[in-house]
Amino acid sequence: MAQELTSEQIQQVLQGISVPPQPQIMVDLQMEQFMPNPDLKVIAKLISQDPGLSGALLKIVNSPYFGLANKVSSIQRAVNLLGSRSVINMINALSIKGEMSDDTIVTLNRFWDSAQDVAMTCLTLAKRIGCEAVDEAYTLGLFHNCGIPLMLKRFPDYMTVLEEAYYGANAERRVVDTENRLLNTNHAVVGYYTAKSWNLPKHLCEIIASHHNALAIFSEDSSRDVPLKNLLAILKMAEHICGCYRVLGNQDRDHEWDSIEQLVLEYVGLSEYDFKTLRDTIHDLGAY
Repeated sequence: MAQELTSEQIQQVLQGISVPPQPQIMVDLQMEQFMPNPDLKVIAKLISQDPGLSGALLKIVNSPYFGLANKVSSIQRAVNLLGSRSVINMINALSIKGEMSDDTIVTLNRFWDSAQDVAMTCLTLAKRIGCEAVDEAYTLGLFHNCGIPLMLKRFPDYMTVLEEAYYGANAERRVVDTENRLLNTNHAVVGYYTAKSWNLPKHLCEIIASHHNALAIFSEDSSRDVPLKNLLAILKMAEHICGCYRVLGNQDRDHEWDSIEQLVLEYVGLSEYDFKTLRDTIHDLGAY
C-alpha cells in the first residue's frame, strides 16, 4: 500500500464493493481530538449520546482485562481514566459493527463474536507483554477483518472461499492469495480502504492491509517498522488463541500460525511454554 491509487484504480481493486461512510460520531470525536486542547467533557458528552456505544465502552472498561479496583459507571469517568486517545480509538472500533451489521446475514454472527474475542485478547496480550498501544491493539483486533462483511455482501459464496483460503494457507500461499485468485480482491485490501476512509491511524491501516503477510514481515531483519510488528505480532497471537481458523475458516488446524509461530514468538520474546501459559490465562479470563 505504499503508492497512492486513483479513485478509478481503487474502485477496480474493490471490485464494486461499497465502503460505508465514516459514522458521524467518529467524525465529531476526531474533530475534537485534533483540537489544540481536546475537551474531555465534550468527548464524554458525544459518546453519551449513543446508548449502545456508551454501554459497550463501560463493559470494556469494567472487564477483567483492565483490572480496575472500582467499577466505572459513567462515561465521563471512563474518559478521565483512559484519556481521549484511548477512548476515541475504542469508540472507532466499536462503531464498525453498527455500520456494517446486516441482520439478514446470519453468517455474520460468528464474525462479530470472533472480532470481539480477538479485540479483547489483543488488549490483554498488549498489557501482558508490555506494549504501550493497548487501545490501538483493541482497535486493530476489532477492525482488522472489517473487509469480511463487505466481501460477503458483494460475493454470496464468500465464506466458502474463505474456508478454502484458510485450508490452503501455508508458507508458500497466503490466505489472501486464494481470495485474489478466485475473486480478484481480498478482505485485507477492502479492510485497508475502509480503515483509511474512516481516518484510522496510518500504521493501523497498513497492518490491516498486511495482516495475512506476517511471514514475509517477520522474516525481515529490518527494525524500521517496530510499532507495526509489535501490533501485528499481538494480532496474530490473538487470532490463533481465539481460533479464527475454526470460526472463520472452518479448519481443525491453524495452518497460517504453523508457518509463522516460531518467528512471531521469537520476535516478542516468548517461548512456546510461555505462550501456552499466556493462552491458558486468557482463556481463564473468558476471552471466548
